[in-house]
Amino acid sequence: MKRRFNTAGPCRPDWHYMIPAERRLPEAPSLVEQRGYFVVHAPRQTGKTTALRSLAARLTASGGYAALLFSCEAGEAAGDDYGAAEQLVLADMARKAESALPPELRPPEPPPSPPGSVLGGLLAAWARSAPRPLVLMFDEIDSLRGQSLISVLRQLRSGYAERPHAFPSSVILCGLRDVRDYKAASGGDPDRLGTASPFNIKLESVRVGDFTREELAELYAQHTEDTGQVFTEESVSRAWEATAGQPWLVNALGREIVEKMAVPAAEPIEGKHVEIAIERLILARATHLDSLAHRLVDPRVRRVIEPVLAGTYEGGGDSYEDDLSYARDLGLVAPDKPLRIANPIYQEVVARVLSAAVEDRIPAERSRFLLPDGRLAWRRLLRAFASFWSEHGEILSAGVPYPEVAPQLVLMAFLQRVVNGGGTIDREYGVGRDRIDLLVRFPYRKADGTPARQRRAMELKVWRRGRDPLGRGLVQLDEYLKRLRLRRGTLVIFDARDGLAARRPRFEQARTSSGRDVTVLRA
Repeated sequence: MKRRFNTAGPCRPDWHYMIPAERRLPEAPSLVEQRGYFVVHAPRQTGKTTALRSLAARLTASGGYAALLFSCEAGEAAGDDYGAAEQLVLADMARKAESALPPELRPPEPPPSPPGSVLGGLLAAWARSAPRPLVLMFDEIDSLRGQSLISVLRQLRSGYAERPHAFPSSVILCGLRDVRDYKAASGGDPDRLGTASPFNIKLESVRVGDFTREELAELYAQHTEDTGQVFTEESVSRAWEATAGQPWLVNALGREIVEKMAVPAAEPIEGKHVEIAIERLILARATHLDSLAHRLVDPRVRRVIEPVLAGTYEGGGDSYEDDLSYARDLGLVAPDKPLRIANPIYQEVVARVLSAAVEDRIPAERSRFLLPDGRLAWRRLLRAFASFWSEHGEILSAGVPYPEVAPQLVLMAFLQRVVNGGGTIDREYGVGRDRIDLLVRFPYRKADGTPARQRRAMELKVWRRGRDPLGRGLVQLDEYLKRLRLRRGTLVIFDARDGLAARRPRFEQARTSSGRDVTVLRA
């Protein structure tokens, strides 16, 4: 059976291209050796379960431990019924032990115990009867809700001091979030967890990271090794730029190119193939991307993403930091600084999801804005948007789910409607700088028939209070144009000051300090 790029479920080295699982959690063996109770967390589909499954198999095969990975996911349906939840968790534990452990290492029947103590009673009996120290891995721990989660955590804490002879030597809790944030799983109310943490025995929290650029190249090289089909350096660079190493995206791009686009094995995979695959993934909105998109309506996510898009983030208190931690745990926001959406593909998905309702109501047809040589008629497009904004902007902005960035989303929806399926829009969000930068790239052919790419740069600002942002906008746009090596650009200023009557959009001409020509649209 030939190996493939995997986008669903844990990886197997004989079925899938994969980075060796032991490299994904290098800290874990040492923590187990220290008899640690610790947390492994990461966004969905980053390889947590694959890494833990491999770790459990290696520990058991070493002869030093009885290690088992099992899932708590079935317990989610029980809600606050902690007795039912622990029975569901124990059922999965027993089933996984049947297939993963020899008979002498499997758990015994649970001793008689009242609900809320059955799990702890079984773990104590199992640790006493097992000929090796137990290492138990609770996958999807944050699927448990409310009192069910609290009950499991408290039973683990209660037996912790008895390890390793009368309780598991090491316990790993694996989920989307760090244990400090499990208050969200009990209804979002910290009081439901009590004043003392139900899991204050945690030795460490380990985050499964994204791939490095070298690991991305290594994964794609496995396909070359199996098939002879080469990923060029250009294609690897473009994949890295678009995904920032997010494991599901890296595999999804590979699968899209190799299996769905079916690039012939005799042809190398080039940057152009990656570009097509990126657009196809965004348009298809696969389950992974769709689940992230649905998170955008969560108030905690909105409180982070909206100022990131608007460029107005200036830091916040404890409440904002909790929201930021939550958005990072979901994988929507990069884990390091500066604050930004995790990768360009997610960034594009976020922008398109938030502007989709507006885009569907825009009658702009691309053919209206094409010159005879295939280039975009940029001035004509700007005038058409100004007219559209004057007639429909206020109504459409009111229906956008993120009001702070509504004007910019309407303009981006208009541009997307025009370039969709032809060109691309690159977006940059200037966090803390009150701006969004856009680069529209549109392919055409020169008079001699050679392919070329038209580039038009824009900066979007919203004037909410204080001084006219024109001066600052020209400075910022000048920096952007210099980086792109362009001599002219467009600055759009949306006037959203309170108490002012709506004005018709108007155009002005300006020049930056370095002599670059700027068309200013005041809307």
